[in-house]
Amino acid sequence: MTPATNASADEQAEAARRLFAQECTFVRGAAQLPDLPEPELPEIAFAGRSNVGKSSLLNALTNRKSLARTSNTPGRTRELNFFDLAGRLMLVDLPGYGYARASKSEIARWNTTLRDYLRGRPNLQRLCLLIDSRHGIKAGDREMMELLDTSAVVYRVVLTKTDKPKAGELETLIKNVEKALKDHPAALPEPILTSARNGTGIAELRTDLAALANSA
Repeated sequence: MTPATNASADEQAEAARRLFAQECTFVRGAAQLPDLPEPELPEIAFAGRSNVGKSSLLNALTNRKSLARTSNTPGRTRELNFFDLAGRLMLVDLPGYGYARASKSEIARWNTTLRDYLRGRPNLQRLCLLIDSRHGIKAGDREMMELLDTSAVVYRVVLTKTDKPKAGELETLIKNVEKALKDHPAALPEPILTSARNGTGIAELRTDLAALANSA
């Protein structure tokens, strides 16, 4: 790699750090499509199973202690929650998979809303699909991957809690995930490894996502 390329990569990382250090404000929660904000900013959605570490990752990305928690109030558990990052990017926090306490009709209604959002949102640029590195790809993840493929939504697998597995276990997981991604046309080929606890991969993910933001 040439020195010029190194400087460019460093500049991109610094620009991403500055972007995610700016104000990030909760806009609204939307339980159905008419409630969505106007599609004015590029959107990046975050999805994953319950307890995958999504809130912790969003907090780490934005240097906040309770960003994602802002929307986790009663009544908002099955809403798409929108956060405006410096007027340049919209972060969308999707509910975790599985609603053990919800009725079948509620689950069906939410699944319809999610499907319609993914298929019809013109400014949705990327979805980050969070996978717990301790457990790998599960049935719910596979269902989401298939939905993203059929919806033609580009997505990046983000492995969370990578500080938890042993080195050998993590290497095996990465190989298995990369192999699985080859069968999914909407998936970007390389997962990003992260740990909200020790900061692994946070700068890399910021840089990856900042490239999709509106110019300052």
